[in-house]
Amino acid sequence: MVTHQTIDEPDTVLTPEDLAALREILHEQRLFRQEQLRQFAFTTRADDRRRQADAAQLEVGVKLAASARMVLADVEAALARMDAGDYGTCHLCRRPVERHRLLIVPQARYCGRCQQVREAGR
Repeated sequence: MVTHQTIDEPDTVLTPEDLAALREILHEQRLFRQEQLRQFAFTTRADDRRRQADAAQLEVGVKLAASARMVLADVEAALARMDAGDYGTCHLCRRPVERHRLLIVPQARYCGRCQQVREAGR
C-alpha cells in the first residue's frame, strides 16, 4: 500500500520505483528458493538410493529445505500482496510498514513495532 508520509509515520512512502525494485528482489528470491528446493530434493533422492547418507547431514538438509520452503511462502505471499494492492501494510496494526524495513526485508508482514512485540512474545 502506498501511503502519504506524515510526521507520525516517517519513512513509509513507497515510490513506484521502490515497488518495482522490491518486486524484482522478491522474484529473484523466489527463483533462488525454488532452485534451492530442487537441489535439496535431488540430494535427498540420491541419498535415499545410496542409503548410506550421514544422518546429521541429512537432518541439516531437511531443516534447510524447510527453511527455504518457509521463505519461499513468505516471498510468494508478498508478491500476492503487491498484486492485491495491500503490500506494505502491517498485518497486525494495519499501519504502513516502514520503507527502510521493506527495502531490507521485502517480504516483511509487520511494521518494526509489531515485529518486536511478536518476537518478545515468543
